[in-house]
Amino acid sequence: MYQSDVYSKPSYEPLPPQQTLPTMYDLPSEDPEEPGLPDEFHLLQPELLRSTFRPPSYAEDSVFTGSDLNLYYDSKHTQWYKRPDWFAVLGVSRFYEQTELRLSYVTWYEGTYPFVVVELISPGTENEDLGRNRNLREVNQPPNKWTVYEQILRIPYYFVYNRYTDEFHCYGLVTNRYQPLSINGLGVWLEEAELGLGLWEGEYQGLTRQWLRWYDKDNNWLPTPEEREKQRAEQEKQRADSAELEVAKLRQLLLEQGISLPNDQ
Repeated sequence: MYQSDVYSKPSYEPLPPQQTLPTMYDLPSEDPEEPGLPDEFHLLQPELLRSTFRPPSYAEDSVFTGSDLNLYYDSKHTQWYKRPDWFAVLGVSRFYEQTELRLSYVTWYEGTYPFVVVELISPGTENEDLGRNRNLREVNQPPNKWTVYEQILRIPYYFVYNRYTDEFHCYGLVTNRYQPLSINGLGVWLEEAELGLGLWEGEYQGLTRQWLRWYDKDNNWLPTPEEREKQRAEQEKQRADSAELEVAKLRQLLLEQGISLPNDQ
């Protein structure tokens, strides 16, 4: 045996990023000085997206959706983040480490990137939302949204909605670049999620207008929990009314045969 074999330097596996990089507990969850605080539409529209986003092939607890939540995307610049108006991740626990609500979404810790992002245009954000200034970047400054979503995270679907003009911009990742997607039928179909996203005109939270909403393979707009409860109550009432009608028919038939029930006496 050679001496070099005895004293050869052992090899070590690098530690995983979960042990070496900041977690959501180490990073700020919000910046109170950041401009563009959400207005009421920025609260209602993401909630409608969240409550109707139910991919049929994924359990409810294996889908995470975030709204106005810090999305950390660069392990080399751990303080850089974007704050999408709404995004969804498939195949991750709804909760942080399956036990806690998330303060932010840290991509290097989670190991799974968002599947879809939605931005709602506000005054002053249109150019960045639509990638018009994608090539303008100062040295040592974070990249813009378009660059992060398209080139760094490579998010398959990116949607931008302008509620002032009802313009709905749809993009899909094709050969590592966002390409416009055509609207077919109600909207754009996302095959991996088995859901479509389109513009629905109707009343939500007392306001009638156009809203972004998810629909299923049969072109049915997916109901909110409140709508599902209303549907359930209506079905129960229909069943009760039908049962009551059957009892009345049976009672009438018995009376015609000269048979009276106790309640008829």
